Amino acid sequence: MKTHTTIQSLQSAIDSWRSQGQRIAFVPTMGGLHDGHLSLVALAKQKADKVIVSVFVNPTQFGENEDFDQYPNTLEQDIALLEQHQIDGLYTPSIEQIYPQGLDSDIKVGEVGDILCGASRPGHFDGVVQVVRRLFEIVKPNMAIFGQKDYQQLLVIAQMAAQYFPEIEVLSQPTIREQDGLAMSTRNQYLSIDEKKIAPRLYQALLQTKQDYLDNTPVEVLTNRVKNTLSKDFKVDYFEVLDANTLKQITDNTSKIAILCAVFLGSTRLIDNIIFNKG
Repeated sequence: MKTHTTIQSLQSAIDSWRSQGQRIAFVPTMGGLHDGHLSLVALAKQKADKVIVSVFVNPTQFGENEDFDQYPNTLEQDIALLEQHQIDGLYTPSIEQIYPQGLDSDIKVGEVGDILCGASRPGHFDGVVQVVRRLFEIVKPNMAIFGQKDYQQLLVIAQMAAQYFPEIEVLSQPTIREQDGLAMSTRNQYLSIDEKKIAPRLYQALLQTKQDYLDNTPVEVLTNRVKNTLSKDFKVDYFEVLDANTLKQITDNTSKIAILCAVFLGSTRLIDNIIFNKG
């Protein structure tokens, strides 16, 4: 595995592979790698001849008073993990390489980025699209892999790719969980020992809500019920049952359901979801 710190070095390697007809998969990350990220790497290795992973903590997707300055920097451990998984290249750019014109951007995600996490974190998804678009311009992969834990982000990126990079296939992997059900996240390391005992109740609430929905409980009834239950342990940001393809209200034409939630446990924000076919 070679670590590339410049665009020129990375593109030279990619051009060489491409000239040999090899397909390239790309896994963008912000580091703090865990088994969830490594499942994306595993899928990338299955689907392509060469795998590039990037580690870049993107400032434009953090709002005021968020954890940009505290976000875990574990690059040495990340490199060791990626070497074990035998990827072909790691890209660790500077902010100046990603944003040569500065951090300002005129990219607006639109409606799908203004709800759920976008309502709580204004501008967050504009920043996500800004960095992914720039990384796609640099890497020009055949495919890019993202996790379903950030389901709204996945839809936002797929929408952007369809518009600007129709040649890039966006693939996803199901959420990887701890043995107790907690969705793996870099931010889980912020949780105290006591909070880690409470955190799995979020996934338990999702499972119960899915069952209630399949038992034909009205959506408004089950969401009010679960918010009341969760509020005993968490500060609930949102808990919604929506059409998984549009993130709009469920209709008779809805074929796939998304139960999506965000909560605070102490000062740590946790997100999770369950995606399933309707009936």
